[in-house]
Amino acid sequence: MLTVDYHRLGLKRGHRLLDLGCGFGRHAYEAARRGAHVVACDLASAELAEVRATLAAMADAGEQYGGSCQAAKGDATCLPFPDQSFDRVIASEVLEHVGSDDQALAELARVLRPGGVLAVTVPTWFPEKVCWALSDEYHAPKAVGGHVRIYRRSELRRRLRRAGLAPYTGHHAHALHSPYWWLRCAVGPNRDDHRLVAAYRRLLEWDIVRQPKVTRAAERFLSPVLGKSLVLYSRKPGSESPREHELVFT
Repeated sequence: MLTVDYHRLGLKRGHRLLDLGCGFGRHAYEAARRGAHVVACDLASAELAEVRATLAAMADAGEQYGGSCQAAKGDATCLPFPDQSFDRVIASEVLEHVGSDDQALAELARVLRPGGVLAVTVPTWFPEKVCWALSDEYHAPKAVGGHVRIYRRSELRRRLRRAGLAPYTGHHAHALHSPYWWLRCAVGPNRDDHRLVAAYRRLLEWDIVRQPKVTRAAERFLSPVLGKSLVLYSRKPGSESPREHELVFT
């Protein structure tokens, strides 16, 4: 289940891509499949261990991608990469967790090449406000790793511009996920065993696997209003230059 649209991102074969806050690697694997050379970066050791295990299993099975993927541990506010390391950067559902989002955006701009594109996704304002109203556990300070702020589109665009980036397009995604999170917040965000939560989760899993026309149509119709994620694409001023060397991160 992807949040970022790779066509809007302008991802091409051979691009170097940073997937910051990679989680279990959903964006990283797809970018590598499309021929990019990906660094999947996260601060959580458990997620990175899962990514490395998946990559090893894929190699053992002889699965081939057009690109490559490796995992690296890193803090969004102090990235362990040289300036202008990447042609494309994805930061999906990261900024709402970070204490200093301005510092994180400055770091993302630093590691992006001139002419490169950053895709940032954050929870959409209205669905997120409902979650906060329904559950204190859902957000900080009570929740470890919880959400510390809610973004309006205009505010996120201002912060991107302040980091020296130029937002140029955007969209919403995952309309069917908003009611799921409202339900979870209503019964308790940690109540994975609740029968209604479990039933809705099975529906979402079925939708991801089967992608029936009816739910695809519902997503397209409802996402502008109910989409759980807001995605903004920004370009770093300048023109893209030829890559000079290969980078390996550990």
